[in-house]
Amino acid sequence: MPEQSRSALRHRHGDEVGMEYRDKLVLAPMVRVGTLPFRLLAAEYGADITYGEEIIDHKLLKCERVTNESLGTTDFVEKGTDSVVFRTCPEERGRVVFQMGTSNAVRALKAAQLVCQDVTAIDINMGCPKSFSLSGGMGAALLSKPELIHDILTTLRRNLDTTVTCKIRLLNTPKDTVELARRIEKTGVPALAVHGRKIKDRPRDPAKWDEIADVVSALSIPVIANGDVFEYEDFKRIKDATGAASIMVARGAMWNASIFCAKGKTPWEDVKREYVRKSILWDNDVKSTKHTLKEMIMHYSCLELPEGKGVIKCDTSEDLARLYGEEDYYNFVVSNRK
Repeated sequence: MPEQSRSALRHRHGDEVGMEYRDKLVLAPMVRVGTLPFRLLAAEYGADITYGEEIIDHKLLKCERVTNESLGTTDFVEKGTDSVVFRTCPEERGRVVFQMGTSNAVRALKAAQLVCQDVTAIDINMGCPKSFSLSGGMGAALLSKPELIHDILTTLRRNLDTTVTCKIRLLNTPKDTVELARRIEKTGVPALAVHGRKIKDRPRDPAKWDEIADVVSALSIPVIANGDVFEYEDFKRIKDATGAASIMVARGAMWNASIFCAKGKTPWEDVKREYVRKSILWDNDVKSTKHTLKEMIMHYSCLELPEGKGVIKCDTSEDLARLYGEEDYYNFVVSNRK
């Protein structure tokens, strides 16, 4: 396709129209948490943009796209298995971001081409500090490779008609972070998400909102600020402190997805039960559901109490339904699947 035609198509369907990045509340990508039920739950409570969990390009390339008539979803299933690597549905069109882990532009493009028609944007993970990402040259390992970052982002933008962005962490100095952010802006991405911690920082370390503000001041594109948002009031606090266009939340949403609701949080017990129901409705992988429930329970209670022990013992979604008194709902959903 000629570049002029591609640019025109992108204008109609991509960066400008595909996703608006100003004044948005954003669900951060979270491994084993950001599956379809949780994304839809967050959206119901007010999340404007919902990132899926990071999927490695190698993993996606082993998948085939399947239309799931029973659920009304589009599934990316690992070939030769029943393992659903990524699931989306029409209800989240216009809002869902597919986050990819990669360290190679050509491979990233091949993977992105499989899923780009089913999501609103593709985001490259450049912030994960976990060893499995770093050892593969992915996540935060990319922060020290600006040429590779440029190659990946420009390759995707040149060949896709889907919005392409990335999410980074802070570098060792504010100057380094700003310099990298400016290089990323020059690739033409329409927005940049910045987690206000460095690679060596732990979740308990305070997010450095002032260093996010330095990035905001240096760029003309919208910056999405991420770090230490635990209450609805924190959205305004971090926005005022950083000047960011939009705000992203991870743990605060994982513990209680109703953090996005301006009217105030719903009791976590009610949010938890609604998550269980959505996980049943969308046939979520039981390991993923259990992981998210355990994270909620550990924040508000203790896994050593009866509920926590009960979740650990559950082997199926039906077991979880029984534990939470949702047997009738489970039976109704299962019996009404096509």
